Amino acid sequence: PWVKSSLAPGSKTVKMYLEEANLLPELQDLGFDVVAFACTTCNGMSGALDPKIQKEVIDRDLYATAVLSGNRNFDGRIHPYAKQAFLASPPLVVAYAIAGTIRFDIEKDVLGHDQDGNPIMLKDIWPADEEIDAIVKASVKPEQFRKTYIPMFEKKGDGERAASPLYDWRPQSTYIRRPPYWEGTMAEARALKGMRPLAILPDNITTDHLSPSNAILLDSAAGAYLDKMGLPEEDFNSYATHRGDHLTAQRATLANPKLFNEMVKDEQGNVIQGSHARVEPEGEVKRMWEAIETYMDRKQPLIIIAGADYGQGSSRDWAAKGVALAGVEAIVAEGFERIHRTNLIGMGVMPLQFEEGTTRKTLGLDGTEIFDVEGERAPGATMTLVIHRANGDEERVPVICRLDTAEEVSVYSAGGILQKFAKDFMAEAS
Repeated sequence: PWVKSSLAPGSKTVKMYLEEANLLPELQDLGFDVVAFACTTCNGMSGALDPKIQKEVIDRDLYATAVLSGNRNFDGRIHPYAKQAFLASPPLVVAYAIAGTIRFDIEKDVLGHDQDGNPIMLKDIWPADEEIDAIVKASVKPEQFRKTYIPMFEKKGDGERAASPLYDWRPQSTYIRRPPYWEGTMAEARALKGMRPLAILPDNITTDHLSPSNAILLDSAAGAYLDKMGLPEEDFNSYATHRGDHLTAQRATLANPKLFNEMVKDEQGNVIQGSHARVEPEGEVKRMWEAIETYMDRKQPLIIIAGADYGQGSSRDWAAKGVALAGVEAIVAEGFERIHRTNLIGMGVMPLQFEEGTTRKTLGLDGTEIFDVEGERAPGATMTLVIHRANGDEERVPVICRLDTAEEVSVYSAGGILQKFAKDFMAEAS
């Protein structure tokens, strides 16, 4: 009874397959009825937990988990109170739901008992490949696909009514809002001067750390904003569904509750887990979004320092958009994930890589520093990271410009991909 079950096929045709095979009623009996189609459960949109269970998780600080057949196992992805996610095949997901716990030897332990009290193990109910093949052959048919998708593209209505080519932006929408990316379109690339660190991050920072897509909670910065906009909590949905509204989506920047910002430590010197930042030069610890707002009000240019494999995971656009809108001008890391590095350049953020043997730790960075970047912006060029320390000392460190091609230099020099498009368009028009 404590297991929240959810079935969200990627397509409406899958429900037809299950109905044809007479499998859906059995799944429904186990609690796996269809809740929706496509990105739902795996993107934090399976709905709220039972309030009594959620209270138990919070009050007892339980380490609840999720088991899913999706392809993302980011911390808290399925629900903020399911701290970790484990990937499994669909039948294994059902088996773990029956077991009720992942602290269970799925091959050797007993799942339940039959009417006569005999123990039932996974091997007793696991179908043979031949059985699965036969069911698929009998139940998956082309007409199911056609029945679902052909009507989607049929023209409805007279189709003659003239429509404005301009979108009618709604000023109070929390789902789609006129984006700010075109503002300052004709501006040049950023100066990379006087940057304060927004965060100093460890290795293996994922795009979900940079911009989570899970459910929005009331006590989050985005939740507080949606509440102020008059949206009831049950309609908050997930960060991913609000990606068209920058005022909601940018509040997800570095908002992952599993983030470790090494600038924020307790009295014993241990890094505090959570979405926190330390505003300098005051040294005041705030929620990450509140720190970003403070720096935005000051028009303070920012930098992020990180370890290896920065930006791994899904190629989430808001992982680059969020830091760019926050005023981050450069990311200095020991290494970058390929797609995220490209996305940063597209948003006008400079990716810089430490040379081998140099890290945030060897430099003894604590977040009180101010940074400049000097040198030629060319593919693979060695640039200089100038570190101005709080005691007045200055240190100059070589870093590698990760604008890897001439085209990337052109995009960055224009201020980003949209800015380059606008400038090229204006040049051709003139």
